[in-house]
Amino acid sequence: MERNKLWSADLPNGENKKTGSLLLPDKALAIPKFYKETESESVGYVFPELEKADQNNLKDIHAKIRTATKKFNNNLKKIAAEVGITKKVSMHIAGHSFGNIAGDKITPHMLQKLYRHSHINTTIGYQQNFIHKDADDALGSVLDF
Repeated sequence: MERNKLWSADLPNGENKKTGSLLLPDKALAIPKFYKETESESVGYVFPELEKADQNNLKDIHAKIRTATKKFNNNLKKIAAEVGITKKVSMHIAGHSFGNIAGDKITPHMLQKLYRHSHINTTIGYQQNFIHKDADDALGSVLDF
């Protein structure tokens, strides 16, 4: 896999107020490449929704993020309907899906880096909803006698 990095913006978004970069798999890199090919005068955002935000006005930035998230969620619903997914889908649920899939596969310290949490306890608290393998193994060791 080519070492493609996507830098995040230093925007105030709750817990994750940090900048950094992540390695993007080639499949995921197709998304920002699409937007880069369609951009005109960009100030450096991958997605164009924040281009019109007043960079000195946090309320305006948050409003643009809310609007973009709503747009993304509506598009996710349309895609889900087209492919026959009947469960509720949203960007928020996508984050939980990642946590569920990652739960038993990625160490808590690595998840802390991926989530960009300042404290490992935040990551552990979030992930405890998804990590079931240890409990399943413990129960199995008692019941599988």
